[in-house]
Amino acid sequence: MTPPPPAPPYVLTVDAGLKDLRAADHLLRGIAAELALPDGTFGCTHLVRDGRPRVVLSLATPLPVDRERLTARGHEVTDGPPDAQGRAVLYPGAARLTGTLTVAELLARSAIDRVTVLGGPGDPDPRTPLVTRDHVRPQWQRGELVLTAMPAAGGRLTPFEVPDPTPCCADH
Repeated sequence: MTPPPPAPPYVLTVDAGLKDLRAADHLLRGIAAELALPDGTFGCTHLVRDGRPRVVLSLATPLPVDRERLTARGHEVTDGPPDAQGRAVLYPGAARLTGTLTVAELLARSAIDRVTVLGGPGDPDPRTPLVTRDHVRPQWQRGELVLTAMPAAGGRLTPFEVPDPTPCCADH
């Protein structure tokens, strides 16, 4: 298990009026590249279900973020996270989670604290292979970064979130 990272001193919410997670993932990666965000940055998506449902982003960085560049792009930027349950897209070690890894390797290579199995009685055996599909999106739960996995063929696991989901009503 990886110890939790120290709380970054700079946390922002970026609202670009996005409607879907794929666009939010793409924007997070673009912001990280454009602003050259430092190692240790966490970038998360958050579903907002107020009068204007949308997906907002949060950035938690060890260094200040250039807010002016974000607002110049038309994004609304506010201090702090929108909630405590973000879906992590950018996090330490995310780029090293490719191919098939054991649960222990996944935990050792990244900021993920724990893996749970959907419908499972407890944490999986650390030796269990996990097929990442190069798409690992853990979520913050009670201060821990937790990856929810599901059983796959051959006694393996795979992240619950699929990389290319079929949109609802795709056959209509």
